Amino acid sequence: MNAAPADQIRLLDVQALDARLSQLAHKRRSLPEHAEIDSLTKDLTQLRDLLIAAQTEESDCAREQTKAEQDVDQVRQRAVRDQQRLDSGSATSPKDLENLQRELVSLAKRQGDLEDVVLEVMERRESAQERVAELTERVAAVQARVDDATARRDAAEQQLDSEAASATKERELVAGSIPADLLKLYEKIRGQQGGVGAARLFQRRCEGCHIELNITEINDVRAAAPDTVVRCENCRRILVRTSESGL
Repeated sequence: MNAAPADQIRLLDVQALDARLSQLAHKRRSLPEHAEIDSLTKDLTQLRDLLIAAQTEESDCAREQTKAEQDVDQVRQRAVRDQQRLDSGSATSPKDLENLQRELVSLAKRQGDLEDVVLEVMERRESAQERVAELTERVAAVQARVDDATARRDAAEQQLDSEAASATKERELVAGSIPADLLKLYEKIRGQQGGVGAARLFQRRCEGCHIELNITEINDVRAAAPDTVVRCENCRRILVRTSESGL
């Protein structure tokens, strides 16, 4: 393949822009905020799970407390009714009086036991409420950190995207001035050689594979016409000759 030396040199400009675009894409993927957000999101998920568990416990305790208080109230009302019967004198037989007194004693004990249950449930509920409050604060704090990291990531990505857009536009302009067949060959090699399709021959060394050409390869390059597209014998990349090639 033949191409004007100036077109071959412009190929190095395209290669430099492609390298720049690859660097920007890698930098975008490797922003430290990505790992920070992932880590914080995992922490946030765990905290939210704990918060839901604490809220569920508090809700269960609230229902249990309501039920226990209702039980206490029922026992208290029954005790009041029995006491009123006793005080009214409606129970006249010794047996009825004895039964009422025995039931009042039993109800008093039952009420005391139920009140103990209420106190125990209230303590558990209070503990659950404190846990909910603590976890709510922690969730809010971690969420704030996630929001901050996300904002920093978005700003960094916006800057990199802007640089990439500028480099892409410049590449389109330069690539548009290169013959289509030469550019097609470059793109093919670039796809096969890890993103590098053309390299400068500098001081008899290919800057693509960084291997110095031997005397035979040097003589072949010297013998090639200026418009001949030379390939590196080692990496097969397009080898662009300049005044610094050492020929």
